[in-house]
Amino acid sequence: MERYDLLYRLYDEFDTDAIRDLQTFVDVFPAVDSRVALDYWQEARDELDARRTAVRDAFGAGETLVEVAATADRDHAFTGLDLHSKYGHAVNALVLDVDETLRSAGGTDNEIPRETLHALTEFHEAGVPIVICTGQTLENVKGFLIQGLGNELVHSGDVSIVYETGTGVFTPGHGSRTKRLLYDELDEEMIRVFDRVRSRVLPEAPDDVAHGIHLQGNEFNVTLKPNFDVGSPEAERVVDRGLVYLVDLLGEAVASETDEVTTRGPEWARAYFAADDPEIDAVLEAEEASVDLSVDEVPAEVVSVFERVDVAYYHADAAEVGSLELNKPRGVRAALDVLDVDDPFLAVMGDSKSDLRVMEWAAENDCGIAAAPEHASAAVLDHVRATDGLVFDRGGAAAMLHTVYVMNLLADL
Repeated sequence: MERYDLLYRLYDEFDTDAIRDLQTFVDVFPAVDSRVALDYWQEARDELDARRTAVRDAFGAGETLVEVAATADRDHAFTGLDLHSKYGHAVNALVLDVDETLRSAGGTDNEIPRETLHALTEFHEAGVPIVICTGQTLENVKGFLIQGLGNELVHSGDVSIVYETGTGVFTPGHGSRTKRLLYDELDEEMIRVFDRVRSRVLPEAPDDVAHGIHLQGNEFNVTLKPNFDVGSPEAERVVDRGLVYLVDLLGEAVASETDEVTTRGPEWARAYFAADDPEIDAVLEAEEASVDLSVDEVPAEVVSVFERVDVAYYHADAAEVGSLELNKPRGVRAALDVLDVDDPFLAVMGDSKSDLRVMEWAAENDCGIAAAPEHASAAVLDHVRATDGLVFDRGGAAAMLHTVYVMNLLADL
């Protein structure tokens, strides 16, 4: 109980809110060419130094409790201690989704907040590798990471990017292992299916789809994105129609791999993926594209291919075809291998089904904790609440990162 007693003393005897506010101001204060502003920053820095010294002098625990006070409020600090008491591990790698996790269109204007970026910098300085795990293209992710974290950090050798939901891994600074194309490891049949879908998806799109949608610049996955604002009625309409079109294309491509020439591929695909995913079933029904066909009536050789394909639907945002063999857990394992994290204990943060797979993999292997924003999908929230209850506010990833950081600090206490 000694660590709990120390935290009680810390938060009862000191104005940790003031320390934290001063620390945040000093850390994330934007660079400005103003003598008055710089004088104000220096005054804040002097007051912060005095308050940190008071905490340091009151405890015989070195800088640890000073850093705890400057990092997290009472609730997050005790949560961090509970986590370490439960698992007995410090987190030795972060696995982080981007959209609607680190940044949110509804809460952070779709930018990663400065406080979140600073928290990531603190983990980097503490020697904790960062794995960005996203469905976005590599070029997009590299761009905003370099802009937010700086080229030196991103190319430090301790940052890895799992992109396109696990089709590839990019870890700068690791020579021949810097870029690993996981989709090259698929068998020829699966590669042919995706080549057929990709080559036809735009040229053969019906007018009501082609005029409102574009193909995301992926290396492997086939992702249709709306030309309209994400979440808008127009985006919803074109993504729903695009999903039906994409399912039909996939069905034709898979059917072409069978021995018998047939035109029933789209019908088989609609039946299979409607049964597999209630959201897809609802879209097909709304678009009057449902079929009166049982999955049992789909040829086994076709089902065996469908079972390896992931058709993903993101409401008013995207429709995507990917490989279930190329998923975020596989990408994360590849990233950890390049980063030389041999005995991982991860903090996994995400909001979608693809993130849930990483969370479940970490739970099954006792190698991590999971956290999610309050607006994450129901399945993700069910998993997170059933484990440690680490749910954070929309746009509030920094607070959860602070909790994990305190968990690591207290591991050394």
